[in-house]
Amino acid sequence: MAHLLGAEALHLEFPTKVVFDSVTLGINEGDRIGIVGRNGDGKSSLLAMLAGVLEPDGGRVTVRGGVRIGVLTQQDMLDDDDTVSNAVVGDRVEYEWAGDARIRDVISGLLRDIPWDARIGDLSGGQRRRVALAHLLSGDHDVMFLDEPTNHLDVEAIAWLAEHLKRRWPANQGGLLIVTHDRWFLDEVANYTWEVHDRIVEPFEGGYAAYILQRVERDRQAATVEAKRQNLARKELAWLRRGAPARTSKPKFRIDAANELIADVPEIRNKTELASLAVSRLGKDVVDLIDAGVSFGDKTVLRDIEWRLAPGERTGILGVNGAGKSTLLGLISGTTKPTAGSVKRGKTVQVRTLTQRMDELDEHLNSPVRVVISGLRTSYTFGNGSKATELSPGQLLERMGFSSAQLSTPVKDLSGGQKRRLQLLLILLDQPNVLILDEPTNDLDTDMLAALEDLLDSWPGTLIVVSHDRYFLERVTDQQYAILGQRLRHLPNGVDEYLALRAAEDRAPAAKSAPAASPVSAVPALSGKEAREAEKEMTSLERRFQKLRAQAQKARASLAEMDQGDYVALGVKMTEISGIEAEADDLEMAWLELAEKLG
Repeated sequence: MAHLLGAEALHLEFPTKVVFDSVTLGINEGDRIGIVGRNGDGKSSLLAMLAGVLEPDGGRVTVRGGVRIGVLTQQDMLDDDDTVSNAVVGDRVEYEWAGDARIRDVISGLLRDIPWDARIGDLSGGQRRRVALAHLLSGDHDVMFLDEPTNHLDVEAIAWLAEHLKRRWPANQGGLLIVTHDRWFLDEVANYTWEVHDRIVEPFEGGYAAYILQRVERDRQAATVEAKRQNLARKELAWLRRGAPARTSKPKFRIDAANELIADVPEIRNKTELASLAVSRLGKDVVDLIDAGVSFGDKTVLRDIEWRLAPGERTGILGVNGAGKSTLLGLISGTTKPTAGSVKRGKTVQVRTLTQRMDELDEHLNSPVRVVISGLRTSYTFGNGSKATELSPGQLLERMGFSSAQLSTPVKDLSGGQKRRLQLLLILLDQPNVLILDEPTNDLDTDMLAALEDLLDSWPGTLIVVSHDRYFLERVTDQQYAILGQRLRHLPNGVDEYLALRAAEDRAPAAKSAPAASPVSAVPALSGKEAREAEKEMTSLERRFQKLRAQAQKARASLAEMDQGDYVALGVKMTEISGIEAEADDLEMAWLELAEKLG
């Protein structure tokens, strides 16, 4: 493959730290490289040096002549007085950019809810980030460097971005380097993974799942002393093999080697033990939302919410920005009162929320970490029965990635990721039995995310998670719900079903026309009576196809109890199951068509 750019003997150091020492690497046509590593080890610095944004202290970066480079940094470089349209397409006339299919796709995928003539200074931080990404993707580049491109994107936009990048260049053309903590995104896009650690860059073949396998093999063969890091990686590998069929079916994943490595790794969570302990801490009543709704003035945010949270339930919540996720969390925690229906809480319920604001740290900003934890409970218990483990706050801090030297650091001087981990520690040591996590993955690198997931595996309460990080959401929860049309909908098929439902909502005649004043498409409105009838029919259809899917799943489970040598009986049973599943598919398609009409 043709060479695009390379680095030779790169050296980079700051006043108190050598970041890279004699790093040599190259990027060829067709390379899609994900960069992982602990926060502070130099991922963004490596990207900046290769992109020519940061000058190394030694060595050099060479670029093949004529190669066009595009860069997305974490800094906001947009002009407040500019408009969205000018920031994205510049002064090109409308017929020129509107006739470009790629630009139309970028606008539809990232900017559909942002007015085309809006002033940049009036946008939120997340909207500005999407405009900057749209500007980059609208250009022609042979190599693109993306530093945390999924920040401020929801699950739907992240899925769109992954598809766009996979289709952006023909096979074996173009180069892509991505720094991100979004492991699902890495697995979808990358064909190589570079791990930044200990002043070096170590290459691996494949995306995140393949990288985890190779890292476990590397650690085992080298008899590494990083036992904790290795165990977390092996546990994560076990989940990738056992709980994520879409990933483990990839040819690049070496099934036999993976099975050998995880042979002695137990299931990541003992659901029976955790459920038993959750009931003993919570009782049978947790939080019941009964026909609950919330309106602010004339605006209805949520309606007809029927949800009875169970002890030990682990649920992920999906929905676009503004769909009502925070309002739903408020109903559960008690910070939001329903304007319709009711919310009932068990007598022993103690809800705590890991918010995005980190309010828990405000009173501790000038105190060293060791002083903050000295006033907390003396121990924290993980697990149940004979497997229960007690850790001191200091041991828990170590498990969350704090070194002994950092215990003397004032809270205000901690990094964003360290503050996030300390915030979670303060909440866990308060021993809640219902835990709400609102975007918990912000500022955490992949190793710290694995540590957090390991911590939550042994947490025995009810867990509710809102996150744009699909990997994390699927890893720590057992089921997912979505807020669609102001209502809460169960997703038996998880995030994939949510994306399919959202795509169905977006399919409409108006979507085929190019954006003009605004990239947002409209859906023809039904009359009030027609809309009510359609919603009623959707509810009926949903109950019916979910019942059929449960019936089909039960029938499939019964196959194991049949005589495996009786091919006639097995064939009859499979025909019966196929008929049930086909009927369920037809009903779900009818549901999607009604959802499209309702918009």
